[in-house]
Amino acid sequence: MTQVSGASDVPNLSRRQFMNLLTFGSVTGVALGALYPVVKYFIPPSAGGSGGGVTAKDALGNDISVSNFIATHAPGDHVLSQGLKGDPTYIIVKEDKSLADFGLNAVCTHLGCVVPWNPNENKFMCPCHGSQYNSEGKVVRGPAPLSLALVHATVEEDKLTFTQWTETDFRTGDDPWWA
Repeated sequence: MTQVSGASDVPNLSRRQFMNLLTFGSVTGVALGALYPVVKYFIPPSAGGSGGGVTAKDALGNDISVSNFIATHAPGDHVLSQGLKGDPTYIIVKEDKSLADFGLNAVCTHLGCVVPWNPNENKFMCPCHGSQYNSEGKVVRGPAPLSLALVHATVEEDKLTFTQWTETDFRTGDDPWWA
């Protein structure tokens, strides 16, 4: 081969080397493309929010805007939302039209049904087996053996975020049974 002046910087590849490089690149691209979903499956998604929290969602799956939520709910309301692990979680509107710094997991500790809020009685009353919980989720009548699980509820940039409650249960003074 004769070299043209200024062409000394161009590597000299044979057709075979070029085809090997092209084949290796194609196979590598296809393999990485096929492995990507497999790797994504085994890596858990980030939960969003600080400390592994999740943004509270309404019944339609939309993020709850705290300003709109407070404007449309009365003091004393206990409203269901989607919380940690997708569990139904009550948001509590306090008398001063702010949100409580905790949420209540709405799953009954007896047999796992969702416990509705009864505003006339000012407590949660399980229709299945008669368990009752006060406005803070503490069990006041069985057969439920334990109070409703707590979560932290914090407002960040007009969004409500739920995080795991690991501290002492303020209702009973015991370690949390759900942690």
